[in-house]
Amino acid sequence: MALLERNDTGPIAHLHLNDPTRLNALSDEMLAALQSQFDALKQDVTIRAVVISGEGKAFCAGHDLKQMQQGRQAEDGGRAYFKDLFDRCTRVMMSIREMPQPVIAMPHGIATAAGCQLVASCDMAVAAEGTRFGVNGVNIGLFCSTPMVALSRNVPRKQAFEMLTTGEFIDTERALAIGLINRVASPDSLEAETMQLAETVASKLSAAVTIGKRAFYDQVEMTLDEAYAHTGAVMVENMLWRDTNEGIAAFIEKRPPDWQS
Repeated sequence: MALLERNDTGPIAHLHLNDPTRLNALSDEMLAALQSQFDALKQDVTIRAVVISGEGKAFCAGHDLKQMQQGRQAEDGGRAYFKDLFDRCTRVMMSIREMPQPVIAMPHGIATAAGCQLVASCDMAVAAEGTRFGVNGVNIGLFCSTPMVALSRNVPRKQAFEMLTTGEFIDTERALAIGLINRVASPDSLEAETMQLAETVASKLSAAVTIGKRAFYDQVEMTLDEAYAHTGAVMVENMLWRDTNEGIAAFIEKRPPDWQS
């Protein structure tokens, strides 16, 4: 079985972390497999949404600690390996943001440390009831500094800081309340509800979602004036498309749009 399985259903790609004996840890091999798929999906115009799930009792337990300890055997004590590891993990997380398609996490069981970072890095998340989320590296003396980047851009600062400094887990209800996830579903309906969300997104004009995702992340880093100037220019470009003209005309004429893309 592949470490990372990909199954496409029409315009939706489903990536399934398949290393349950290691709780789908973001090992060197898993990071490489994810990066390969993200690079391929970035160029795949037939895919309009991506879902990420995990096999077994956990979505993702973060980095592979045993593998990290092995990195200490190098002459420099692991410095070069650790830098390379966190650089590679950062690239994987940033690739989600840079992909044209919306990416939806489908966590269950636990999503801890870099696994919680993976959820926070996705554009949306639908979690199974009973899922626990944590950035609990502080419990073993390793502050979750890189997971903090994605987490602190998803939830209020005080909530993120509490999670980071206490190492305590939060449940799905709390994760929903603070904005880490979008929806909660029963374990039995998790995949169906996630796929329904993916199908809804995939049914929209792909080019509009792509330009909108890029503008969304660009504008949140800007001042208010810069954000309005930037998004205004994006809307001008969007308005001039043939398919946008068709979509507006179809709405006015009360008929389905005849989009070409």
